[in-house]
Amino acid sequence: MEVQGRIKMIGETQTFGSNGFRKREVVVTTEEQYPQHIMVEFVQDKTDLLNSYNVGQQVKISINLRGREWVNPQGETKYFNSIQGWRIEALQTEASEGNLPPVPPTDAFEPASNLKEDDHDDLPF
Repeated sequence: MEVQGRIKMIGETQTFGSNGFRKREVVVTTEEQYPQHIMVEFVQDKTDLLNSYNVGQQVKISINLRGREWVNPQGETKYFNSIQGWRIEALQTEASEGNLPPVPPTDAFEPASNLKEDDHDDLPF
């Protein structure tokens, strides 16, 4: 699955526990009729993937949905979901993609050779 949007926030890398578990969060705002602020977490060595991205940048993030179960001290079972990123890539904006067709150079057109000064053009101006 993928999430596309503009980076709203990139958090610092956090380290947890004695085994050095690392996590870093990024918030992406989707660009649709009702924009959503989606928090995606990158873990372990994937936290470094965010180093070359900045707030405001358009990105596409490949994600996995993760779910876990936890039983609290009172014996109640709780469920938690997370969105875990494993790849991120920059998206080009339309202005920088060059979606316009290339304009041929002016010497690509053959000059008209059959014009006579006496010919009257029918242009309305």
